[in-house]
Amino acid sequence: MFTLTTLRKLFLFSFFTLIIFFPTPSISVSSDTLTTTQILRTNQTLLSPNGIFQLSFFSYTNFSWYLGIRYTIDNDRTVIWVANRNTPIQNPDSFLQLTDTGSLVIIDQSNKTIWASIQINKNSTFNSKNPILQLLDSGNLVVTVTESINENDPTKILWQSFDFPTDTLLPGMKLGWNFDTNMETYINSWKVAEQDPSNGDISFKMDYQGIPEIFLWNRNRRIYRSGPWNGKRFSGVPEMQPVTDSIQFSFVENEHEVYYTFTIGKQSLFSRLGVTPSGELQRLTFINSRNIWSKFWYAPKDQCDNYKECGPFGVCDTNGSPVCSCIKGFRPKNRPAWNLRDGSDGCLRNNELDCESDRFLHMVNVKLPETSRVFVNRSMGILECGELCKRNCSCIGYGNVEVVNGGSGCVMWFDELVDIRVYPAGGQDLYVRLAASDVDDDVLRESSDHKRAKAIGIMVGGAAIIFLVLGICFLWRKKKLKCLLNLKEMREKRGPLERSQDLLMTDGVFTSNREQSNETNMDELELPFFDFNTITMATNNFSQENKLGQGGFGIVYKGRLMEGQEIAVKRLSKNSGQGVEEFKNEVKLIVKLQHRNLVRLLGCSFQMDEKMLVYEYMENRSLDAILFDKAKRSTLDWQTRFNIICGIARGLLYLHQDSRFRIIHRDLKASNILLDREMNPKISDFGMARIFGTNQTEANTVRVVGTYGYMSPEYAMDGIFSVKSDVFSFGVLVMEIISGKKNRGFYSASKELNLLGHSWKLWKEGNALELIDSSIIDNSYLSSEVLRCIQVGLLCVQERAEDRPTMSSVVLMLSSETATIAQPKNPGFCLGSNPIETDSSSSKQDESCSVNHVTVTMVDGRYLHRKEIYLVFNFLR
Repeated sequence: MFTLTTLRKLFLFSFFTLIIFFPTPSISVSSDTLTTTQILRTNQTLLSPNGIFQLSFFSYTNFSWYLGIRYTIDNDRTVIWVANRNTPIQNPDSFLQLTDTGSLVIIDQSNKTIWASIQINKNSTFNSKNPILQLLDSGNLVVTVTESINENDPTKILWQSFDFPTDTLLPGMKLGWNFDTNMETYINSWKVAEQDPSNGDISFKMDYQGIPEIFLWNRNRRIYRSGPWNGKRFSGVPEMQPVTDSIQFSFVENEHEVYYTFTIGKQSLFSRLGVTPSGELQRLTFINSRNIWSKFWYAPKDQCDNYKECGPFGVCDTNGSPVCSCIKGFRPKNRPAWNLRDGSDGCLRNNELDCESDRFLHMVNVKLPETSRVFVNRSMGILECGELCKRNCSCIGYGNVEVVNGGSGCVMWFDELVDIRVYPAGGQDLYVRLAASDVDDDVLRESSDHKRAKAIGIMVGGAAIIFLVLGICFLWRKKKLKCLLNLKEMREKRGPLERSQDLLMTDGVFTSNREQSNETNMDELELPFFDFNTITMATNNFSQENKLGQGGFGIVYKGRLMEGQEIAVKRLSKNSGQGVEEFKNEVKLIVKLQHRNLVRLLGCSFQMDEKMLVYEYMENRSLDAILFDKAKRSTLDWQTRFNIICGIARGLLYLHQDSRFRIIHRDLKASNILLDREMNPKISDFGMARIFGTNQTEANTVRVVGTYGYMSPEYAMDGIFSVKSDVFSFGVLVMEIISGKKNRGFYSASKELNLLGHSWKLWKEGNALELIDSSIIDNSYLSSEVLRCIQVGLLCVQERAEDRPTMSSVVLMLSSETATIAQPKNPGFCLGSNPIETDSSSSKQDESCSVNHVTVTMVDGRYLHRKEIYLVFNFLR
């Protein structure tokens, strides 16, 4: 038996023997540096000076360990760089060591080197001195000879992680080529997100041939192209606008290197660019208040972002249907595939070129074609470029290299023009060579326009007479001459107004069924048409079990097509206030709109007196069905409500600013906000929407449409509507979403104020948080976020339209915790004393509404003016 004293002596002897014969490096690690006498073990961490990044080992399975750099600002500790991504460690008894030569090595428990860094700066005069490993607040891990690091002086850096990115591009990192070292820097996705960091299939690389561009690759296949740098942004990213004191984009090209990078002016702002295993390029920004990374921008974001979507000489337009079209003077190469909406084969010329007589087509707001094989001269102007291209018979197109200062430089194409797309705004000019006959046809047509205009006046008068005569003959043949004579006798006894109504009725009798149903005009929409029998079968003959809801327009049914797709069918009732024009207006508008926060139209049916729209099915139906239901509204926690508010704002911003047309919705309300399976909001019902011109700011109407409680004062009183009318409606929605109460039908204890007035009163008293829905758990929301939403909502419902913000400002205020928000002024709200709520979509009674103590009686917005009702009634009688 060993005594306790003997055991102590034996332990001390063994300990000193190990120290003498088996020395090990010190395990003490400083906060942000590592020297050659230290090691970093799997349970240790290196922190950047301000604690933004950490270098440490991590594992998802406890069987495979990796060394990586991670953010410390988020709860998930997001990984932005991995050293040994393709050679994981199988045992946690491993460590990182810095050698005397400046190399980084990861050694496992058997003293085997698992990974080693590649030293790029081999000619450095400092590599014989004692190197230091340091993690910087930029996220860059550097090996240098001094603790005072200047990242802009590469001669003092032996090695840096910025030269070897994984799936993330941080501010200050370069994506491109170093010609001196023949080294390419690019980002490559993980194999499996948050599971396997080894090399994935998706990469984002620069092609420096011609005019440099960056491509998104799926293995060896290009799937997205940025377009060339035009001095301000990439040609294929028109929304890439630098923001003062925020994200600034840069592109450098010289004889030593070519690269793209970005910087951030605010220390409190964090942003990164990354690629995902699913094939998406994402710019993410960190929202401190919610401790999450938010998707700021992504690509590909639509069908036209797919590389070569429309093939050679094809043009992609997301607002078109189909999206692919040929450049003028070209025709589809594969007509059968083209008719099936597969434009990948592209287009062919209608007429052969003749060089000397050729003309050039001027295309505007386009993404320039691929520039890998082009001629570039940066000293030439556009006029010289055009003359040079015209003289060279092989040149098929030209344009400016840069757009700054009116445009400069010359780029000419000698091969197929591929991957062209058109934008509503923000693209570039492109000049395409055409045969003279393709251009002259247009000139001849334009020169005959004035002759045609003169003839139209004569033709209209003659056509009216002929139409009337043919109508009389038709009635005579149908033995209805007696009805016509009776109509004539009645017309003699009626006044001028009623005679005009009879004329409408007569025109209705003379019109054929197809003309009466407007099918000819609807055919021009290029929208899929559903047969009436198909919809009948899908909705189980419009059964009550399939009924989703009902409004002034008619009934909405749930359906399922033969192939299993679920749909929502909007069936216009025969006595609906939404007439033929509103129906056609909704179809024409929504078929051209594509946004994640707008409901998607799948097709329509327009046969005889049946008018139906077929939409994508929204699993959670409309917002009002949940928000105003006491049993269901508890499912809407604060985060869901905030996401709904932000989604509606983004959808409105698209309508007002980013879509092909400036569109005023005019009937934004809770029942017109649909929710999909993930509770994402989608704006619907464009029957009352209006298109504005580019420079048009407001319009006036004698027919006020919309829903009381959501209409702005200037619209309800004077019929003046603008984007600020929608902003007002959005503000009402915000207050309803926060409170869970309707603006119409809500009355405070004093019985004098509606929801807006009550909200304004609480805001002035400093008790705005009392507005929040009682079903929301107190500790589930941030008070600052709720107050910001209330303040934005009150700004939107201000009485004067000019005081209300634009939707771009609203989106910024909602998404930024640091954005400056003005103090709201008093809202334009309606007073009332009738607590019984009616919806303008279903009520047929007049409503008395007071705006700032001025009372005006108005006909319900969903129904036509009385005179119009009387005329239409006689027309349909």
